[in-house]
Formats: sequence, structure tokens, C-alpha cells
Amino acid sequence: RLKNTVLRPQASKCFLVSFVWYNPKLHTPSDPDESPCRRTYCGRGRQCVLMAETGRAECVCQEKCRPSFVPVCGSDGRFYENHCEVYRTACLERRRIYVVHSKDCFFKGNACTMSEYNRLKTMLLDMQPKVLKTGEHNQQRDMEQKRALVDAMFKYLDVNQDGRLVSDELEKVSVKLRGMLLTWSWKYLAGETFTLNTENRLFLVLTEVVQLSLAEDQQITVSTVTVGLSAVLTCAIQGTLRPPIIWKRNGIILNFLDLEDINDFGDDGSLYITKVTTIHMGNYSCHAYGYEDLYQTHVLQVNVPPVILVYPETQAQEPGVSASLHCHADGIPNPKLLWLKNGMDLQPRSSKQLSLIANGSELFIGSVRYEDTGAYTCIAKNEVGVDEDISSLFVEDSAKKTLANILWREEGLSVGNMFYVFSDEGITVLQPSECEIRRHMKRTERIVATYEEMCPKGEGVSAQHCVWSSAVNIRDKYIYVTQPLQSRLLVVDIQAQKVVQVVATDPFPVKLLYDKSHDQVWVLTWGNLDRTHPTLQVIPQASVGEVHHAVRTTFQRVNDFFIPPTNLIITHVRFAFVFLKNEPAVHKIDLETFHRVKTISLKNYSCIPESMAYTHLSGFYFIQCQSTSKPQSPGQLLIDSVTDAVIGPNLNITGQAFVSPDGRYIVTPDPQSSKLIVQTVSFQGELGLNQEMDDPVAVSDLVFQPSFTESNQHMVVATSGSGTDLLFADLSSGHSEVLRSLKEPLGPEAWPWGGPNRVVVSSGLFGQFLVTPAAESLFVLNGKQRTPHCEVSDIKRGNTVVWVGEV
Repeated sequence: RLKNTVLRPQASKCFLVSFVWYNPKLHTPSDPDESPCRRTYCGRGRQCVLMAETGRAECVCQEKCRPSFVPVCGSDGRFYENHCEVYRTACLERRRIYVVHSKDCFFKGNACTMSEYNRLKTMLLDMQPKVLKTGEHNQQRDMEQKRALVDAMFKYLDVNQDGRLVSDELEKVSVKLRGMLLTWSWKYLAGETFTLNTENRLFLVLTEVVQLSLAEDQQITVSTVTVGLSAVLTCAIQGTLRPPIIWKRNGIILNFLDLEDINDFGDDGSLYITKVTTIHMGNYSCHAYGYEDLYQTHVLQVNVPPVILVYPETQAQEPGVSASLHCHADGIPNPKLLWLKNGMDLQPRSSKQLSLIANGSELFIGSVRYEDTGAYTCIAKNEVGVDEDISSLFVEDSAKKTLANILWREEGLSVGNMFYVFSDEGITVLQPSECEIRRHMKRTERIVATYEEMCPKGEGVSAQHCVWSSAVNIRDKYIYVTQPLQSRLLVVDIQAQKVVQVVATDPFPVKLLYDKSHDQVWVLTWGNLDRTHPTLQVIPQASVGEVHHAVRTTFQRVNDFFIPPTNLIITHVRFAFVFLKNEPAVHKIDLETFHRVKTISLKNYSCIPESMAYTHLSGFYFIQCQSTSKPQSPGQLLIDSVTDAVIGPNLNITGQAFVSPDGRYIVTPDPQSSKLIVQTVSFQGELGLNQEMDDPVAVSDLVFQPSFTESNQHMVVATSGSGTDLLFADLSSGHSEVLRSLKEPLGPEAWPWGGPNRVVVSSGLFGQFLVTPAAESLFVLNGKQRTPHCEVSDIKRGNTVVWVGEV
């Protein structure tokens, strides 16, 4: 039996006490050993009753709890006198209610926070020596003085000196308390919490006086960890009887979230991050529960070893021509590049023949000679690792058909490094450097699998032409392209340069995205031009040479969807996001199972999502909200991918965000200010405003191109949806140029499929050419020189373009 027993918690200890009450008055069997209740355990909040009619034991909700006052908070947010009342209520209401180890329910309905109560407590403790005349303690240490003061206050309130405070005693001293500033409005007095519940009874929770400290040189701590390892962030706040440590990221409390990679287990209050990735970089803060004003900031930098890519892997050149070998490396910090030839250091400074461009990103040989033949190794190094790859150069007379020459010429140039343009007349395969049309698949060309025409003639007397809306490159093996009016996709075999298959879909397929991580194509269909019956479908094993089928997902009323891109560092993506019509939320979808993982509400910001972008550095999602009839259009919202919580508005930025492939630049064309807003993400995960650049074009589409003069930098190319201008802007210098007179783009009526009405498509990581269509022609641009390269005529409505190749 436990009676009048006090359990005092000690530091770094945890007690779990279970009470099972047995009431012999409920049943009195003649032979206790034969009573079924002796062998029946009913659990907390329930009791065993022997039914008179059947003689069987049954578990029922506990009739009443033994009177005791050990106040606790329930998970339903209600206040309970003891643990028993929590579980008894759970039984009666037939739902799970458990004890929450916090004091939030004591303060329910009050505007004050725990930190405000703590400040009040400190103020009262400072005032009480004058009121209670406890001057004998003034010369003692501060902590001892406060404890003595609490003892004096307790004894003052404990009228009968029995070591307990009950409501009768508090009622007797209420008049005196008011006269001494100790009124009922005190919610937190020297560690004692008073709360008046609905029955107008006063309850008391006793705690200790807490004094905390944080060394000045530890207020901000920078930690660096290599990707894939574990990290432990230890809070440096010290103090006797320190309350539990609360950890925050972007203002979101982490302790109570069920995160698979972040935990706060352990008695020391540390934060444990298992298998750190780039999304974990950023700021974390810790403070003791109830003491938000004293906090420590941890800055986490995640270093990534270099990942390298060279182009071309092999090339054959004739003597006297120039040759370029390209090397690109991503990593944190930025890798440094070094070249070797046949295992020996290159000395380009002492050679007129060789030169390094863009911090070693390009090795240029002005006039190749036979002795330049060799294996050129590019090595990338940073603080945490090294990576290397080889680009081979063969210099030989064209009459010598060596194996390397044959492989390079026949495999490297035959079908790769081409733009595939889908227009009214069919499919045009364009080689950009020579502006040469290598292949033209006419609309009447037959599909291999069905032998029907690629673009069948519609009903009536309307002219026969092809109608396309979206296309994706599947690992340089296939191109999937939508034909919305035919309710189908076509599969183009890149090697054969033929349409080999038809994949039926729901009516009006308008948008495709390729999930490279799971080798599947996601298809958005509208149902009709009014978008009244949209669906979302998936084609699995998209790169496999077999008959493909579209699988319908369970999502209805789909307005749009988003799949984060991959790059050299991020090679696997787990989740997609779906927007539903007129719903202020984004739905997180598992790409493997197609199931909804969670719904992230945007209701508090009255935001119906319109577009989405993502950077893997610190894991920010950028949501652009749909425009409304209000004068002030909604801006961008930020979501933290670690917690799936809305951080809040992204400054006052409005517009669709575009993120560079390395995740370091976020560019937003602002339709209100005619500027390009450029933000950067530092290697410490800090999102900051970099610059605002004048934007003379009403941006329809925007693409990033690597800088030709500096490694790990970018240039943006933006097209106008209403005019003939095109913008080149260097993000590192802020310098911009405008190309004019590229002819008018397609009008809205000619492109009803959503997305940009004038796309711009680059030729990959190492390419210098871009393509953008006009209404009845196509322009090839030289990004290195920032000039028009050529115009290809007789390509009408060529607004669906795909690049195929290694460059």
C-alpha cells in the first residue's frame, strides 16, 4: 500500500510507476483462489467485475479513482488530478489518452507563455526580500538565497504547517496575498504554478528554482560533418536542475516530431542526426524548457567529397585542329581541379599549346599534334575527398580508321548531342553546332508497333498536323512525348530514331516528369480542355525495352505536381508533391508506393500552390501561391524538408522560383518589379538575398548554363512570353545582355497546355548551345558568345524540345 508517499525526481533519472487498484467490494467470491478476476488483468483505467448473471469476469471502466492530487496534463490537452483519472477518462471515452510531461495544460486559455511566467517569477523573487523581510539571506549566494526565499514563501502559505498546501489554506490567506502582491493572478510564483480550473478549484505544482548559464564564447557554435556520417549537437546551457532541452530548426521544435533521422534521446539533451545529408545543414538552436531567452545557436555545415564528370571520354582529332577537354566537379567546399597527362603533371603556363580555362574546368589545346595523344586525368580535391576521371585524346590522320576513331565518330556523333524538336510537321532532329537537320520524322511516318501514322488526321476537313505538349529524355535511350488530343504518349527510340510504341493514357495528357531514381514517368492528364477531370498516372520501368502501360494513381482533382531533380551529388529522390484544385496544401507522395505520406497545410497563409522548386542545400522548398483578386498577390512560401513544416514567407518575393542544378542559386523573376531576384544558399545552409538584377523581359521560361569563365558559377537565360527579347545574365558579376528581334513567340491560344509558351532548352552541362522557338521558326543560340547562332525556318509550334547527349 502506498499512502502519503512522495516521489522526488532526481536529475537524469526517470521513474515509471504503475498502480493497480483492487476493490474487494465489487465482488466477494467464496473461494478467492477460484475467482476469475484473480487471473484477469484489465489494464490501466479499467477494473475486473464478476458478473452475477454469468459468473464470468469482465473488464469495465474504473468506477472511481482513489483521491490523490498529483496533477498531470493529458494528451487531449486537459488537466487531470492524477494519472488514474487520465486512464479512467480514456476508458470511458474509448480513445487513447496518455500523460504528457509538460505544463502546457496548466496554462490553457492564458495568453502568457512559459518564458513570461519565468520572467514574472524572477521579478517576484527579486521583490520578495523587501516584502517578506528575509534580509538574513541577502549575504548568501544567489541560488541559496532564492531557495531559502521559496521555503519562506511556502511556510507562509502553509497555515497548519503540515508540509502540504490545500485549497482551504489558500482561501484563508487569499486576502493577505492580495495585499502583498501575491494575488490569484500569479500563474508562476517562485516555481509554484497556480491554475484555476472549471470547477473553480486551485491546484498547485511544486518545482525548484532554476538558474541557468551559457558561456559567451559558446553562444554560436559551428560544427562541420561529412555527408553520410552522424552528428551530435550538444547544448552548452548549464545549470542546477536544468529543465529538458528544447531543440529548434527554423523556429520549429524538433523534440516532439517523429523524424527518422533526428532524435533528442539521451540524458544530456543532445541532438543526434544519423546519416547526415545536405538537407541537414543550417542553424539549430537549443534552450531549456521555459527559458527561451537563453539559447545557443549551432551552425551545421555538411561537407561533400567531390563528384567528377569529364567530357568527352574519348575523342579523335586530326593534326592542326583545336581540341577541348572538359571537367566538372561538385562538392562542398568547392573542389580544386588539377590535370595530369599520362600520369604526369601538366604545365600549361609554360606551354603555348595548352591553356586552362575557368579554373581548370576546360583544358584547351590550340593546334593538336601527334604527341598530344594521351590519357588526360582530371583530379578534383577538397577538404574531405578526391575524385578523378580520364578523358582520352587520339590525334591521327583521318585515313587511319582506328578503333577509337570509329567508335567516336559513329557512336558519339550519329544520334547523340542533338535537339529533338516536336512541331506541327513531326519530329526534327537538329545538330546545333552545324545547324544541320540530321533527321525529320514526318507526321505521316508509321509507328513500328501499330503501323498507324504518327499524327493521324482528325475528324472533319481540318488540316493534318501534330499536336504535342510535353516530352522527357529517358537516359538517352527513349523520349516520351505526349499527344493530348490523341490521349496517348509516343515512345521514340533514340538509337533507331523511330517511334516504336504508343502508350494509352487518360484523356488530355499534358505534362510529363521523369523520376530517374525509380525509372518511372509521371503523367498529368486534364480529362478535357476545361481541366474538369484531371488524373495522375505513372509508367513504371520507363527505360526498359518492353511494352509499357500507364498506371492510374488514386489522386483526383490534381492541379499540378512536382518531383525534385537529381544532380551529381543527389542521385536519389524519395518524394514527389501533388497540388489539388483550390486546396491550400501540398501532398507529399512516396515515389515508390505512390501513397500519400502526409499533407502540409498552407491554410494559415491562404496559399493555394501554383508552382514549386527545391534546393538540396538545407532542404528548402519554394512555393509560389496562386494570384488572387486582391491587390497584393501572394508571395513565395518556404517549407523545410527536414520537418515538412512551413517556415513562412520567403522575404517579400513573388513569382516562380528557378533553382540552379547545384542548388546554390535561386532565381525568381518578379512580375511586379521587373527584376530578377537572386538568392544564394551558403555552405552553412543560410538562405540570403544576393542581388536584384534588372529584367527587361516578361519571363516565360528560364534555364541555367554553367559559366564559361569561372568554375561553379552560372549564367541564366530567360525568354519572353510576350515579346521578341531574350536575356543573358551572369549571376557572379550581375552583368546582363539582351538579345532582341528573335521573332514573336506562340500566342496563348496556340499553346493551351500550361507551362511556358516560349521554352528555352540548353545542351547539357558542357554544351554551349541553346534552342528557343518562335511561332514559325526555331533559333539556335550560342551561349558562350551570347549571340544568335542560326535560325531554322518552317518549324511551326516547336515549343516541345528535348536535348539528347552527353554534353
